Amino acid sequence: MEEYIQVSAKTKNEAITKAAIELGTASDELDIVVVSEGSSGFFGIGSKPAIIKARKKQEEIREEESLKELEKEVVEAVNPAVEIKKERPSKRHSTEHREKTSKPQHRKEEKEHTAKSEVKEKSTPAREKTVSDKVTKEKAQREKVSKEKPLREKPAKEKTVKQTETLTDPVEIQEIEGTAKKFLEEVFAAMNLEVEIKISYDKEDGCLGAEFLGEDMGILIGKRGQTLDSLQYLTSLVVNKNRQGYIRVKLDTEDYRRRRKETLENLARGIAYKVKKTRKPVVLEPMNPYERRIIHSALQGNKFVETTSEGEEPYRHVVVKLRRERS
Repeated sequence: MEEYIQVSAKTKNEAITKAAIELGTASDELDIVVVSEGSSGFFGIGSKPAIIKARKKQEEIREEESLKELEKEVVEAVNPAVEIKKERPSKRHSTEHREKTSKPQHRKEEKEHTAKSEVKEKSTPAREKTVSDKVTKEKAQREKVSKEKPLREKPAKEKTVKQTETLTDPVEIQEIEGTAKKFLEEVFAAMNLEVEIKISYDKEDGCLGAEFLGEDMGILIGKRGQTLDSLQYLTSLVVNKNRQGYIRVKLDTEDYRRRRKETLENLARGIAYKVKKTRKPVVLEPMNPYERRIIHSALQGNKFVETTSEGEEPYRHVVVKLRRERS
């Protein structure tokens, strides 16, 4: 029986680890007796080391002895293995004899199998032919029926275009002005803007106009009037909801519409001069329908250039090109 070894360390766990290293085994394979738990003291004063006694468990010693016995048995088993190898040629002879006797029967079975497969192969083309004939007949019948049936033309969807409406009833005019003003007040309240709104309906033009007054109206205009145009479009939807006719809506602030019109007219004249000089067309940036109309009307009487609108909304733009000579 293996004797205990005594090991000391700062803590019990450290002592167990130290003992496992000295005995060359795992800590869970040790038979441990704690002599002293040890103490850390007060701030390191009066500390005592932990002391244990340890040895390998008896089961591990038995396993080592059993391994040695197994090694001896393996060495002794080598001689019988050599004798078995010598007896193997007789078994080969018997297997060769069995193979020779079974070969004729196996060949007979192969011949029967090939004969059956040939019969199946001969029958399959006939079946395929009948199936293909049926398919061709069905196709011919379908084509005949489709030719006899008249083609039904789908009715084209008619686009309902609202005509511009001119209001004369004072009550109806007041109602529309109130609807537009209420909508705009809600929008400005959501934007935290204090804006004075002046709304009036022009009977001659048939247009509902709104002017905004206040500080920092540039926020409402936006880049190239995009914010003002969007607000005008939304107001138009609200005003024309559930109406048969169409009422034009025009929003303005700080006289932006007039200034923008003058800018576009000057731009149109400059582009016309460039096209006349270079004899090459010029494509303008995408514009809304109102601004495109300003370009068209500004160059309508020009003798040297003509204008066309190309593309789809919101990327529809004006192209200024040299006027074609009429023959």
